[in-house]
Amino acid sequence: MSEEHPFAPYIRILGKGRSGSRSLTRDEACQAMRMILAGEAEPVQLGAFLMLLRVKEESPEELAGFVLAARETMPLPDNAPAVQLDWSSYAGKRRQLPWFLLSALLLASHGVNVFMHAAGGRKDNRVYTPETLALLGISPSNSLPEAAAQIRTRHFAFMPLEALSPALYQIMELRPMLGLRSPVNTMARMLNPLRAPVAIQGIFHPAYRDMHQLAAQLLQQSHLAVLKGEGGEIERNPDSPCLVKSVHNGVLSEEEWPALFRNRHMKDESMDTRRLPALWNGDIEDEYGLAAITGTTAIALKTMGMADTQEAAQAMAAELWKRRPSTWLKAA
Repeated sequence: MSEEHPFAPYIRILGKGRSGSRSLTRDEACQAMRMILAGEAEPVQLGAFLMLLRVKEESPEELAGFVLAARETMPLPDNAPAVQLDWSSYAGKRRQLPWFLLSALLLASHGVNVFMHAAGGRKDNRVYTPETLALLGISPSNSLPEAAAQIRTRHFAFMPLEALSPALYQIMELRPMLGLRSPVNTMARMLNPLRAPVAIQGIFHPAYRDMHQLAAQLLQQSHLAVLKGEGGEIERNPDSPCLVKSVHNGVLSEEEWPALFRNRHMKDESMDTRRLPALWNGDIEDEYGLAAITGTTAIALKTMGMADTQEAAQAMAAELWKRRPSTWLKAA
């Protein structure tokens, strides 16, 4: 009889049947992900592991363990600048433009150090962050030291997942083969590679708000806000109330931000990304886009402790937009 593969026990824990299976502990999840990222799990084992997790849904403890293992492969660069805000972008937009990018860039243009990580390049009907940032003249960083250098000079850096973690990117790209998303789609949002004290995360399915909040608490993330963003991105939909769940120094909380419009806006049929730099540069007006930008910025400001109330955060966001450097952002 051949010897059991070292990764087999983690599959057995998840797949031992209705009464015998259980979730992984944080330590077990961390060790399993270490093996996966080191290439020590066979392809058939990886597929079974991912789909068993998908059927039962990841637990906060599992997500925390996965993230800890992934961070071990992302050592902090020497003399890295202090990053204030971690911003993840893994959903893509299909109903409205990615106005949230201008929120992140607005904060950066006023001196807030922002690190963004994202995935893109899929051939579907969504608009993704990497391609849109290229339109805005922002080149990706290909390593964390390069990202640190860009943050020093421009307060903003963006890194695609394929550069940040090729192994995680390859797993995420299994979705067309498996037909389902995998836990990587969730854990990638939590990576926070440069260990920013503040992270904001967008989800599409409301149930994942609690999962992100509890996993962040386990990861001892100092400050976190997670919201059901427009299209699943970190973008406040100004047409609807927005429930934000938070962690602040280990304490869980939640608050609802009101809708900014009484009537809903129609889907953007053109999805012309050239409208983003045009709005920034004052060449066009767009009430939905402006409300999405300032509304999202307000949530970030309050999460960072730069404003004490929703009203103060919204007013500060409007003032930052009013004082945005008009020459800071140019289309490529």
